[in-house]
Amino acid sequence: MSLLSLCLLPLAASATVVTADKVKEFQAHFDHEPRATAKIKDLEKLGEAQFAAATRAQQAGDHNAIGLIFEKYRDNVRAAFDLLKQQEPSADKHSEGYRHLELQTRRGIREVEDILIIVPAEVRPPLELVRDDLIRTDDELIALLFPRRTKTIEPVPPPAGAKP
Repeated sequence: MSLLSLCLLPLAASATVVTADKVKEFQAHFDHEPRATAKIKDLEKLGEAQFAAATRAQQAGDHNAIGLIFEKYRDNVRAAFDLLKQQEPSADKHSEGYRHLELQTRRGIREVEDILIIVPAEVRPPLELVRDDLIRTDDELIALLFPRRTKTIEPVPPPAGAKP
């Protein structure tokens, strides 16, 4: 092992501890936040820390931790969404929280899809479930933000004489 490797090893270990501590700190703050819009802002910081922790777990080969991290992220998105619908039921009148949550949910979908490419096939099914849940939540957010557009979209019929 080189001298540089020996010097960097403690830094890498401390970065993992810092990330885990940040996730715990942000999670505690998220869990205790009673207001939906503040909870969504906390979710942005928490999500960033969770994505960093998932990346570190992937680099360490800890695929179980990756699944648990993304499952917790999905649960946090759902909790924020449920609270938002309860406190501000009209997305037309109070769209800011819905827009921020939709952006955060879409980011989570991208992160899960990026990890799905990397992880072995045997650990993909739980991550695919998380991705599907996040996609359903995102679709629901889009429908609430743009109710007229999502209700009027109908499938385009095939042209006459076209073969299926």
